[in-house]
Amino acid sequence: MPKIKKKTKKIKSKIKKNPIKKTKKNNKILKPSKSGSASAEKSLSKNTYVPEEKVEIKKLKKQPTEKREYDVKNYVVYPKHGVGKIIAVEKANIGQIEIQFYKIFVEKEKLTLTVPINQQSNLRPISSINQINKCISILKTKPKIKRTMWSRRAQEYDQKINSGKIYELAEVVKDLNKNTDIIADQSYSERQLFEKAYERLKSEFEAVLNTGPEEVQKKMDKALGRNQTISDTQ
Repeated sequence: MPKIKKKTKKIKSKIKKNPIKKTKKNNKILKPSKSGSASAEKSLSKNTYVPEEKVEIKKLKKQPTEKREYDVKNYVVYPKHGVGKIIAVEKANIGQIEIQFYKIFVEKEKLTLTVPINQQSNLRPISSINQINKCISILKTKPKIKRTMWSRRAQEYDQKINSGKIYELAEVVKDLNKNTDIIADQSYSERQLFEKAYERLKSEFEAVLNTGPEEVQKKMDKALGRNQTISDTQ
């Protein structure tokens, strides 16, 4: 009988020792030493999930051209037709929706456009005097003639004319200018594009400078060097 008691005591001691070792290992992981606290915190931060802060989404501001409201008698530029004057701001009901729109008269083409106000990003205000002065300096520079097929160049010129950008319009006038009014010096298609660009640029000059067509033509022709046999003094 005494032998049996000794064996049971040994078994109990082994059972007690094992959980103590496990708890020590667990304590080492859960309670790191001071020297290894930084590395332990990094490992914990990698494994632990930190909820991200909600990002506030701010509404984008609309472009000035979309916000801007034009009044009656204001001049605007519609890219495909050039300078026009707002003759009325009207309302109309389409279905159950009320739509407000501008009535714009383009004098050069004798055309009246109807442009909804919520689509006024297609319009732009007429240029400033500084922009007109820059256009005059563009007209004074030498023309750039590309060595490509005329059909391709004509397409590029047409796109520039209908872009509504005044500097591109001035470039077309400058590049297609032949310094003369003789029809034989230009092909029919060249002359058509030149006259289209010239008239659109001229109409914007008139609206900005508030001067008559004859004075504007003189100013433009002088910059282009068209039929300037005698130097003008102004």
